[in-house]
Amino acid sequence: MKGFLNYTTAVAIFHIFLASTFCICLHVLDTITPDHPIKDGDLLLSGEKTFAFGFFSPGKSNYRYVGIWYYKVPVKTVVWVANRDNPINGTSGIITINSQGNLVIYGENRNSPIWSANVSVSSSSTSNTAKLLDIGNLVLLQNDNRTGQSTVMWQSFDYPTNTYLPFLKLGLNRKSGLDRFITSWKSDDNPGIGNSTYRMDLTGYPQLVIYKGRTKFWRAGSWTGRRWSGIPRMMEMVSEDKFNASYVNNQDEISIMYGIINRTNSVFAMNVIEESGILQRSTWNDQLQKWVPFWKAPEESCDYYGSCGANGNCDPLDPSRFECLCLPGFEPRSRDNWDSKDISGGCVRKHGARTCRDGEGFLKMTNVKLPDTSNARVEMGLNLKECKERCLKDCNCTAYTNADETRDGVGCLSWYGDLIDLRTYNNIGQDIYIRVDAITLAQYAKKSKGSISKVGKLLIALCSLVVCFLSIFIAYRLIKKKRRVDESQSKYLFGNNFLEESELDDSTKDSDVPLFDLHTIAVATENFSVDNKLGQGGFGSVYKGMLSNGKQIAVKRLAKSSRQGSEEFRNEVMIIARLQHRNLVRILGCCFQEEERMLVYEYLPNKSLDSFIFDEEKRQLLDWRRRFEIICGIARGILYLHQDSRLRIIHRDLKASNVLLDATMNPKIADFGLARIFRGDQIEASTTRVVGTYGYMSPEYAMKGLFSVKSDVYSFGILLLEIITGRKNTGCYKERPDSSLVGHVWELWREGEASEIVDPLLDELVVDEALRCLQIGLLCVQEYAIDRPTMSAVVLMLSNDSALPSPKQPAFICNSLCASDRELAFGEPVNSINVVTCSMVEAR
Repeated sequence: MKGFLNYTTAVAIFHIFLASTFCICLHVLDTITPDHPIKDGDLLLSGEKTFAFGFFSPGKSNYRYVGIWYYKVPVKTVVWVANRDNPINGTSGIITINSQGNLVIYGENRNSPIWSANVSVSSSSTSNTAKLLDIGNLVLLQNDNRTGQSTVMWQSFDYPTNTYLPFLKLGLNRKSGLDRFITSWKSDDNPGIGNSTYRMDLTGYPQLVIYKGRTKFWRAGSWTGRRWSGIPRMMEMVSEDKFNASYVNNQDEISIMYGIINRTNSVFAMNVIEESGILQRSTWNDQLQKWVPFWKAPEESCDYYGSCGANGNCDPLDPSRFECLCLPGFEPRSRDNWDSKDISGGCVRKHGARTCRDGEGFLKMTNVKLPDTSNARVEMGLNLKECKERCLKDCNCTAYTNADETRDGVGCLSWYGDLIDLRTYNNIGQDIYIRVDAITLAQYAKKSKGSISKVGKLLIALCSLVVCFLSIFIAYRLIKKKRRVDESQSKYLFGNNFLEESELDDSTKDSDVPLFDLHTIAVATENFSVDNKLGQGGFGSVYKGMLSNGKQIAVKRLAKSSRQGSEEFRNEVMIIARLQHRNLVRILGCCFQEEERMLVYEYLPNKSLDSFIFDEEKRQLLDWRRRFEIICGIARGILYLHQDSRLRIIHRDLKASNVLLDATMNPKIADFGLARIFRGDQIEASTTRVVGTYGYMSPEYAMKGLFSVKSDVYSFGILLLEIITGRKNTGCYKERPDSSLVGHVWELWREGEASEIVDPLLDELVVDEALRCLQIGLLCVQEYAIDRPTMSAVVLMLSNDSALPSPKQPAFICNSLCASDRELAFGEPVNSINVVTCSMVEAR
């Protein structure tokens, strides 16, 4: 017992010694003075302990930097760095106020600081101290020993790094010449000054711009009185997140600052500029214990600066599949280049157009992001009418609008020269008036007048149509009633209900799908001859046929004996009939007669993509240029489904066998049986019936039934890796038998040996391009949906050589069993989670 007490006493003394040692080694201060410096390991905390100031090592770096970070956030988030390009090697650093009253950082050499605030020397009657405020601002104060008053001599908010915090001003102090802007870190491990900046551009009319190097990358645009013209959701963001924005433009300064309206809510928020040029706005979520991004720029292809060249308008809402349009009165500089989607030359005035005192005028464009204002002028004393008159008198004036959209519009903002970086929004944005020649003005006026003159005719036509419709409807119902008597057995299983033929026709009526007669299809397929059978799927068979006019078709015939696939079959009719894109398979019609349900598609002679990329002989026909065109075509098709079609479509079963190839190897996405329609404002949905194909399903869908556009991005990433490597994601590899294709690529990527996985059949000269595509594929298969790019971003990555972000660890990188082993273990094939969703072996 005595021995036990001695042992217990010794342990207690040891713990007391450790605690005292810890207290000695780690100091937490609220003020830095000449007598109380901060050593490496000590902290300076703000009053409410929101922020901390001290030494840290970013990422995997062993160097020591001095910075500010959120102290209340468990994920260390650095918001400011002092010695960005001059790190300390070792833990000998110290932060103090020297004899001249300067805030300085020393390394091993105490005679020469590695960083200094560079303030004026304090007088003998003052003393300087440093404090950290609860808004994250480090201030150096000069304290008057006689009056007790303090003056801010220097503050970190005047020298921001990569983070734009609430209450921090961006812009120029016109009196002192101090220009405040944020600059990206070089990498997660190196906070040195990077290549991307977010700053106020004062050339012409002031605007906020992201630069990559010296090149404009994205514009927030000019201030409209309520918001930046290039951030149409700014007012919504401010109201939702309880932030306010303050814009100042006077003789003393031009700046923008946003603040938290009610700071008692402890809202943690920040804007960070990344090395890629992306500006990301995030708030801290206590429940999820992570930063949640809710806005970023640029986000879609039309956001990137000058995406349609000079005098072009980027319109993602236009029904045409090409987003770039020339402004009224303009035409492509090179029609051949424009038709081949090379818009770098932009647009010029139409040949022969005269816009200088020759009957010219202005056309109004609505809901736009105003063009680059670096060649614009502003006169706040003019109203819109006076602005028009002023612009019309100057032949060099190309456009005008209100400078301030508040108070019914005030100020005259006019452009001189080319109009660059203009885009269209959906029901938001501003108006702009474009100078056009007399001929163009007359053409648009005629259209407007013609539409007004048709109103009376339209009313008469509508009355006539109503009478005709009633007559046709009565006759239609009488005919249908007779058919129901003659064909009493003609019922079709859809979902869990039996629908009569009349009901089935109603369900497809809105899809504008032509109806084929059963006899016509039977003749075309030689009565569904086995010789014409192209393949077998979970819903039935696919047959090749030829119509009487010589047109070849592919017929998808739902099996009569199966109750499976009826909902998917109807879903495919309703969805694909509304889609028109060169990279989507085209439906020609359908047939609902007796017990038959069939879809008629265009026939594609080269079958499906998997028959090429997973076949040793056929794969040799796919050189790198052909593969890259297939990749881009698939990406454009998915982008159309997600963003450009009348409906937002989530495919949910994108895979190699569902990509068909036409005679010129142009890819076409097929099989929309599992696709789902999203509302315009909907971003995610869930289901309790998880269906799809093994190896292509995103983790959030496979595990939780959550699907979104990012689910298709994941599937595209898998498909991209398969095309480049010529290997199946569900296969096994001798090099790493416990990994899937994704895991194998990821391991090689981390080791810097990704070139080993590139298909050896490809020419060595294209390996760099293939590796870039591999990186895009890894970005698409990241574990969390929020980390994956949108398809618009993917298309942009594929179309230029800009720097790509580093991918994070992907999902599903390990497989404990090979495909054959899984088949033995579970007694079923692994190419589909639900056999209903298995596609046919060959293309139709």
